Amino acid sequence: MSQMQPAMRGRVIGISIAAAMGGFLFGFDTAVINGAVDALAGNVSGFDLNVGLKGFAVSSALIGCAVGAWFAGPLANKYGRVPVMVVAAGLFLLSALGSGLAFGVIDLIIWRVVGGLGVGAASVIAPAYIAEVSPAKIRGRLGSLQQLAIVTGIFIALLSDALLANIAGGAAEPLWGLDAWRWMFIAEAIPAVVYGVMALRLPESPRYLVAKGDLKRASEVLTTVTGEINVEDKIREITGTIDTERSESLSDLRGNRFGLKPIVWVGILLSVFQQFVGINVIFYYSTTLWQSVGFGESDALTITVITSVTNIVVTIVAIMLVDKVGRRIMLLVGSIGMAVTLGFMALAFSFGTLDATGAVTLPDPWATIALICANAFVVFFGATWGPLVWVLLGEMFPNSIRAGALAVAAAAQWAANFFISTTFPAFAEIGLTFAYSFYAFFALLSFFFVLRFVPETKGKELEEMTDDVVVQRRRGPART
Repeated sequence: MSQMQPAMRGRVIGISIAAAMGGFLFGFDTAVINGAVDALAGNVSGFDLNVGLKGFAVSSALIGCAVGAWFAGPLANKYGRVPVMVVAAGLFLLSALGSGLAFGVIDLIIWRVVGGLGVGAASVIAPAYIAEVSPAKIRGRLGSLQQLAIVTGIFIALLSDALLANIAGGAAEPLWGLDAWRWMFIAEAIPAVVYGVMALRLPESPRYLVAKGDLKRASEVLTTVTGEINVEDKIREITGTIDTERSESLSDLRGNRFGLKPIVWVGILLSVFQQFVGINVIFYYSTTLWQSVGFGESDALTITVITSVTNIVVTIVAIMLVDKVGRRIMLLVGSIGMAVTLGFMALAFSFGTLDATGAVTLPDPWATIALICANAFVVFFGATWGPLVWVLLGEMFPNSIRAGALAVAAAAQWAANFFISTTFPAFAEIGLTFAYSFYAFFALLSFFFVLRFVPETKGKELEEMTDDVVVQRRRGPART
């Protein structure tokens, strides 16, 4: 058992924060389009997006996310966690510069896909790496740093969007020789460089080092990072859960039920439910959404920034609670809260009317109710499903399949995100009541999924995770 001295605890926290910088870029890259999308849709500088192309331009990065997540696991197993982080930082930098200097819709989409590759890789590597360097007693809190970094990245992206738009007088207006929306993308270059520099200074995962037979370096990391006293015993324990004779491949995930191991299916469905509640509709389209209920562009951007601050605050609350309360009970509470708030949003928009331009307007008090419920939904998501899915994905899989299983689950998450983000404009044309009813249904369904299948992992060592944890759950309550 590790005995964490204050200095050692500070070191592992610092390392986890550096790794979670990938999550910051994850959030920044996926949210930065929010402030630019309406300018791009207004035939500015040769960009003319119809409803379908608008949805695809917003969600095009998610194609890269799915591909990046799919390949990140095998690459991390072959070359290490740290090299993959460095490559991800390079992809973020290319995307920032390419998107900001794009000539038209096609190359903008290409550069957004490049950024998506970095996001996908970061979404797999950061939670896996943090879980592998963290002591069990504080692993939930450190794993939650990934989501805190994501929502902070979203906040900074939305804040920079709002500031640049306000300075220029609008996202489509010129600023410092370029349109303001272009600077929104270019701003990402700064954190991308910071992430790359920080990643180069990180120690490699001890579990990766053991898998590669580098026991000396693994011992050093276990001693200096996690404060492990019985290093030899810990290495034997890790070795017992890792097949060092062959490289992990996606074939290791196969099982008797529907082609995959049960625990892999749990990870996939956790990822899908996290997206099918519609959280990214709030962040990708929130500026457009609030303009549709009567707010001007400046006020809509401000409300979006306030929403992202709320997300940060409740994520901090989640970090404080996750290792005390446990993962399952927080997910269950979150599911109920999201279902109720989304249901009220669907009801509010049922009272909406179309103006002469085709925009939805809400009468009082339904505009206020929609605003309150949207932020309440963010509270429930940000305190539960936002951070805890990443915590679970980082820790719930056995050592022998962790990176590969996390890659598959993350790829499923990005595919689900792509579906939700791409279909929202079409859903909105059918009616916002239909859209939010759809998300509310899956929020409610997620409650029963967690209740039936999701194991509790609080306080367990990574070496305790097994393939048949779902079967154990069926026989009785999981150990806490």
